[in-house]
Amino acid sequence: MELFNQNGITTPKGAVAFTAEEAEAAYKSMGTPDQLVIKAQVLSGGRGLGTFKNGFQGGVHMISSPSEAFSFASQMLGQELVTKQNPKGILCNRVYLMEKMDIEKEMYLSLLMDRASGGPVLVGSPCGGTSIEDVAHSNPELIFKENIDIMEGITTEACQRMAENLGLSKGTEAHDKAVHLMENLYSMFVKNDCTQVEINPLAQTKQGDIVVCDAKVNFDDNAAFRNKEIHAKRDTTQEDPREVNASKYDLNYIGLDGNIGCMVNGAGLAMSTMDIIQLKGGSPANFLDVGGGATEEQVTKAFEILNADENVKAILVNIFGGIMKCDVIASGIIAAAKNIGLDKPLVVRLEGTNVEKGKKLISDSGIKVVVADDLDDAAEKAVALV
Repeated sequence: MELFNQNGITTPKGAVAFTAEEAEAAYKSMGTPDQLVIKAQVLSGGRGLGTFKNGFQGGVHMISSPSEAFSFASQMLGQELVTKQNPKGILCNRVYLMEKMDIEKEMYLSLLMDRASGGPVLVGSPCGGTSIEDVAHSNPELIFKENIDIMEGITTEACQRMAENLGLSKGTEAHDKAVHLMENLYSMFVKNDCTQVEINPLAQTKQGDIVVCDAKVNFDDNAAFRNKEIHAKRDTTQEDPREVNASKYDLNYIGLDGNIGCMVNGAGLAMSTMDIIQLKGGSPANFLDVGGGATEEQVTKAFEILNADENVKAILVNIFGGIMKCDVIASGIIAAAKNIGLDKPLVVRLEGTNVEKGKKLISDSGIKVVVADDLDDAAEKAVALV
């Protein structure tokens, strides 16, 4: 909310609390109003319908006293909230106390990068405060888009059309405020290298204000050097620790629910590898792309992550050497086996640059490896080992 305010976008007053005592003090600091909203600050949608593992229902509540702020925060902080998006649960280590708004109308508004149009797109709907996916499914005619030329930037005309599509009549104060908000939103989006800003709901109050009541903002990791202050606020406790660990070594890792660990070079080949594992009756445990310029250290770290995952029962390495040389991968495999005690069945398929050199290194190393001739063969052998 601080970022929105810095860019001239109105939000409800609020305060973050890390303890129940801080939540109680925050309620008092806001003038002890009749009611506030307390929210579990976790990186997940569907918080209101979630359930904490201690049995406490809901990650969003209305509270009406400092003592309730203390009580509710006590039951939320330090607990894992299970939601539709995070069925395994996600730790709540802070809560947000926010003033209750007198809302007349709830809308949806987002700004994101769109591959199809090759630039940003503004998306809006007059139906806010609910799942936008449900609205798109049941009433697709209520989803409106405005493509933006990245060289020209957002235009006043596009903002005016979107404001009308949100149900705000042209010429009204609310319409004008919404247009101004969208212009400021685009400025914030570009200046801070955002990849997505999703506001749900964007509210029109009975006093005629246009307010961002809840929002999700994603930032481009590649631009972290330009926005160090923002990226310094990253809360890694809200992320998969395997993904956090991998990111430190510039490894592209996404954890999945299967039991065959995959290490591949190139996103397309990684996707193909996961598909063929599934086709052969197996289930991939992850997406792991070491990229084209991985070092022996990065390859070793990739193995450490896979070896430490208790869900992984076998590891499949599928490398097509181009920029990434097969002998570098082989050296990483050998180093990992010797340094970390690689104890899981390993299937390796190498092809491309320095493939014979890579195979010889593995053969001479004495480590236990199942060598595959092609991707079909590799997938079948990996599935058979689990």
